[in-house]
Amino acid sequence: MTDCDFLIVGHGIAGATLAYVLRERGHRVLVYDPGQENSASNVAAGLMNPVAGKRFALTWRAAELLPFAAAFYRELEQRYQQSFFSEAPIFKIFASVEEQNAMLARSADNPWGDFVAALTTTDPGLAGVHAPFGGAWLRHGGHVAVRELLASMAAEGTRDGWLRRETFDWTRLVFEPGGAEYAGQVRARHVICCEGAAAVRNPYFSWLPLTPNQGEVLDVDCADLSSDQVLNRGAYVVPVGAGRFRVGATYRWPPFADGPTAVGREELAARLTMVTDLPFAVTGQQAGVRPAVRDRRPLMGPHPTVPALSFCGGYGSKGVMLAPRLAVMLADSLLHQTELWPDASLQRYNALQPVGVT
Repeated sequence: MTDCDFLIVGHGIAGATLAYVLRERGHRVLVYDPGQENSASNVAAGLMNPVAGKRFALTWRAAELLPFAAAFYRELEQRYQQSFFSEAPIFKIFASVEEQNAMLARSADNPWGDFVAALTTTDPGLAGVHAPFGGAWLRHGGHVAVRELLASMAAEGTRDGWLRRETFDWTRLVFEPGGAEYAGQVRARHVICCEGAAAVRNPYFSWLPLTPNQGEVLDVDCADLSSDQVLNRGAYVVPVGAGRFRVGATYRWPPFADGPTAVGREELAARLTMVTDLPFAVTGQQAGVRPAVRDRRPLMGPHPTVPALSFCGGYGSKGVMLAPRLAVMLADSLLHQTELWPDASLQRYNALQPVGVT
């Protein structure tokens, strides 16, 4: 029988960061994860964007989340002696004079703090970039090589025995005074669900308002396109080195396609042609399902009726930015009973839990 303090189900960006934080504090952690190549975290381009969306709105709690995440990923770079995090400017391309004027009008109230470094109404002359109406330069953002980061953490977990590449069977979990027992093999003081979109089928958390959506990304070669920044116009174009870029992402609601689609490829290729008129070659295409929430806020905290069980997820497309700060917050709550942010706590949905259902 293996004894641990925390049993974590899932090793995407939410579970991996939480496991790291708890282990760094000296706790015995055991993680179960099947190792799916097309998980949302493995597919993601890892973009950290302070201002996003059609409304060009400041990202939720950006002033706290972004610097915390940057410091966290730099710490992981030191630990694994690899480069994962690239702090880079983001150039949001204006699509029209109307969008240009709208952004200039909004800028008078400075709704974005210091995250918008400059607005330009003329083409900045970036190599290969079509931006006749100018755009907005964003700072304090960047991107993380999520797949490579998770692979390094998983290799350590496999080597040291705290990561098991298995599918967790929730029907074999039994809660008892002081913790839980799993499959007659593991005793844990606390269990944490970090399953991502798969949590919609979790017998303990299926009542949460998770609304997964599927996203596709393209990997492209475009040798002469400027790679000194992330580009954004209807899609992000993230440089990944040597004239290669990741372009994304689509949003598809259920029913989901079984993997990448021709429609997704055409949509993303069309969006890229709005950014550049340079020729490009598609070298790869991937699809994953994001664990989104109706109100676009994460879900974390204890189960309402099972004391030894917690949830951490619902990060949607913001996982790379959210995960480090929320991992520390949840660890503090579990270990020291500190308060969670009310707008991130799953307690805001406790009323949805069916009566008599654990």
